[in-house]
Amino acid sequence: MSQLPNDAPTESMSLSISPQTKRNGTTLTIAGATGLMISLLLFLQYKSLLAPTLVLFGLSIVGLLLGISKLNEPPISIKLTPIGLSYFHRRGKVDIEWSNIVRLDSVRLTQNMQLIELPYIGFKLKKINPILDCISPRLATGLLTEQRPLFMTAATHDEDLQSLESYIGAEFTPFISHGDRYRGVLAMFGHRCQTLDDNLGYHLYISYDALDREPKEMVSLLRQWQQQALSDTAQQVVSNDRQSV
Repeated sequence: MSQLPNDAPTESMSLSISPQTKRNGTTLTIAGATGLMISLLLFLQYKSLLAPTLVLFGLSIVGLLLGISKLNEPPISIKLTPIGLSYFHRRGKVDIEWSNIVRLDSVRLTQNMQLIELPYIGFKLKKINPILDCISPRLATGLLTEQRPLFMTAATHDEDLQSLESYIGAEFTPFISHGDRYRGVLAMFGHRCQTLDDNLGYHLYISYDALDREPKEMVSLLRQWQQQALSDTAQQVVSNDRQSV
């Protein structure tokens, strides 16, 4: 993983975040494969141990599949640059410019008079268009599927099932943002982002599983990079104005 002094943003440098879900992938894969082989040998040689052999076989299958899933995750989940951040997913990546982010924070939801923290960092954007223009349909489809529980939580937190039906129905219509019209999967993803923003206050979400540190530390780091980027941009504008005079 790329390292910066104190993780501070520096011009022309970047910081890469390795996901927690990537860890122990090799260990789980080897352990699962070994357990699978042992369980098969036990089944062939000691039929009297059928019950424990079946338990070992089941656990080994789960471990093997989980290990393979971890190994298929990209080695880098988030990359920070002076321009913005890139979120890497096994289905593709999406870029978010610092200048397009209005607010970022851990996602919280008030339910039954209690404040509940959801395992995501949310990003409220000025415009969703740059995201829809750079995201691939394959990644958009994957996020639509993976974030379905988040969508259900957002759309039903007030227990209004009629609103949920309305949100679901709207996803199959074209999505219009700042004069641009999107259809198909991109339209569905645009509607989903808008629904999440209406109910949770953020358009895009990155799971805690993609982080390499505590969520509070990650939020602080992201804000630091954004503030530095916006400051550098403002200084550049002032410098250009002075040169033009």
